[in-house]
Amino acid sequence: MKRRSWLHLLSGLVLRHGWPLLLLPLAACATLPDVSYLRDEELIPRNRPQIADGQGTLPAGKSQALLSRLKAQVDPTAILTRHIKAEEAISNKPLVAGNKVTLLDDGPQTMRAMLAAIREARRHIHLETYIFEDDEVGRALADLLIRKHAEGVQVSVIYDSVGTLDTPREFFERLRAAGIGLLEFNPVNPMRAHDDWEINQRDHRKILIVDGRIAFTGGVNISRVYGKSALLGSKSGKPPKDPKQAVWRDTHMQIEGPAVGEIQKLFLETWRLKTGTALPDADFFPPLKPQGQALVRAIGSIAEKEDYTIYKTYISAFANASNYIHLTTAYFSPDRQVVDALIDAAHRGVDVQIVFPSFSDNSFMVYASRSYYQELLDAGIRVYERQGAMLHAKTAVIDDVWSTIGSTNIDIRSFLHNDEVNAVVLDIGFARQMEALFQRDVRESVEVSRERWAQRGVTERLREWGVRMFNYWL
Repeated sequence: MKRRSWLHLLSGLVLRHGWPLLLLPLAACATLPDVSYLRDEELIPRNRPQIADGQGTLPAGKSQALLSRLKAQVDPTAILTRHIKAEEAISNKPLVAGNKVTLLDDGPQTMRAMLAAIREARRHIHLETYIFEDDEVGRALADLLIRKHAEGVQVSVIYDSVGTLDTPREFFERLRAAGIGLLEFNPVNPMRAHDDWEINQRDHRKILIVDGRIAFTGGVNISRVYGKSALLGSKSGKPPKDPKQAVWRDTHMQIEGPAVGEIQKLFLETWRLKTGTALPDADFFPPLKPQGQALVRAIGSIAEKEDYTIYKTYISAFANASNYIHLTTAYFSPDRQVVDALIDAAHRGVDVQIVFPSFSDNSFMVYASRSYYQELLDAGIRVYERQGAMLHAKTAVIDDVWSTIGSTNIDIRSFLHNDEVNAVVLDIGFARQMEALFQRDVRESVEVSRERWAQRGVTERLREWGVRMFNYWL
């Protein structure tokens, strides 16, 4: 399974279809917004944070009670307020109260949880994925979806055309013939496009919503690479020549409670935008009672709308960190503002640590990430490379209160050209689970010291420099 960078995509199209490399300049016109204002200490959001539940915006008294309960668990108390105000300043999406959030820390656990939820479906199943492979994992899921549709459950699937380049069309035709609703996102073949052809705009989301009551999101695609647990990885193990044969280390999450409705809206909006019609209503938004205590903000970026909310959320979270930023990233090729936000945090005494992959399904991205190591290390940021497994997770935990899991990589492609989804969770207990997972990855990693990095060879430095020149297209 390959991460489909623009360079990979073009080379594949040229080899398969003889398309000209003149397509390359089409991707070179967009830029990310200036977000320097997010580091402004005088930035003041709404007077009172907007918090909602399944019935709508909470009264001021209830909102304040929720914040007070969380503040009591945080030391210093100002940390939580700071992150909530930062969230409010950049997003029109509410913090949604009353959610139970379950951390799914590897592929097999994620697949078991999603299949179990699908088996219990009674009304509708909405699946949105970048990759849907025709392998034992993909076929098992396809068989289950077909069976649920036969039982009277409405099933709708959005899959990305580039992410499924290696999946035979017959695989999807079987689903369509069974009556399942299918949307191929931005087809590579322009003759199959539903609207304007945007080859560089991809749907990189991973979403599953069952009956409008339970949702899943994170970094896990539908593929056999998630058939083994990352706990089986080993520091001493050498990476396989074919990354598909490696154990993949990824992170997903399960959400129950009122925030599920916000993720449902993201799926339905994509369907409507790309087909021009809404799905037949099948009680997509049932009343949702509180299931837990977590505050959740579901954030979906839409490249077509130049929506940069996830990008701004990361910058703001880094800029407002007080104690630590612990970041796990599969692909790291950001713009200058992301790097500066991390370095600024380190300079003001925040403990910044980043876990990178030691090998990847995209060799370009390994060198792209490493091209930033020197300035990160010089700023005092601790850098690790995960051993024994192919790191594919996209997560962050900050200050024992702010966490995020999603599909978004810390790179220009994710922020600028992809439709992505992340869930931000404000909950002490969940943040502690995320921190424990981060520390587990650190234990399975090798730290990159300034001394070690200074000893790398000329060939490695040239590779980093060469790939860095093309970071926009990775």
